[in-house]
Amino acid sequence: MRPSGRQPSDMRAVTLERNVAMKAEGSCLVAFGNTKVLCTASVETSVPGWLRGKGQGWVTAEYGMLPRATGSRTRREATAGKQSGRTQEIQRLIGRSLRAVVDLEALGEVQITCDCDVLEADGGTRTASITGAYVALCDAIAWMDERKLTKGKALIDSVAAISCGIYRGTPVLDLDYLEDVEAETDANFVMTGAGKFVEIQGTAEGAPFSRDELDSLMSLAEQGIGELSAMQKSVLGA
Repeated sequence: MRPSGRQPSDMRAVTLERNVAMKAEGSCLVAFGNTKVLCTASVETSVPGWLRGKGQGWVTAEYGMLPRATGSRTRREATAGKQSGRTQEIQRLIGRSLRAVVDLEALGEVQITCDCDVLEADGGTRTASITGAYVALCDAIAWMDERKLTKGKALIDSVAAISCGIYRGTPVLDLDYLEDVEAETDANFVMTGAGKFVEIQGTAEGAPFSRDELDSLMSLAEQGIGELSAMQKSVLGA
């Protein structure tokens, strides 16, 4: 039995709330159960120096956690003077995932920065961030379209992410914190709405896992991301 009482193929309750930040071009408050992340997308009319004059834009991301997003207070990284390796790895993952579904030439010479701030952490903060950041990104691009700032259709597909793992010998979908710390295998899957993989991260925290177990995790991920993609489509009115 899972700590939450869920069946192996059950996700936590997921909500996607748009337009929660008044001043951002796009925003989404995403919740995967008790994990909550505020995602904002900001349009900047410049690109990194190495992209100037190349006729394309850029999508990047930053990720952070509020001090009491966790069970005990975590020191702000700004106070520490540097980002942790975990933070850098997660924000690069978010950026790669979003760029996978954007036509950077059609975007034009602008940069969109998606900030993902974790309000509550109960497992799956990176997967929630990717799923919510896509919604915020869509609204930011729609804002650009209204002002004729894009060169064409910039969004190629949708993107979402989910965690899977082997908990007490059973493959399960959408790990919460209690499952995450005990899981023998922990994996994150990033997929497009068309069902293509963007990234797979999988680690044997305990015993190594088999190909059959990996296939089981992939099947759960496909199911979960199918559900998340449908939610994104519904909330965006697409």
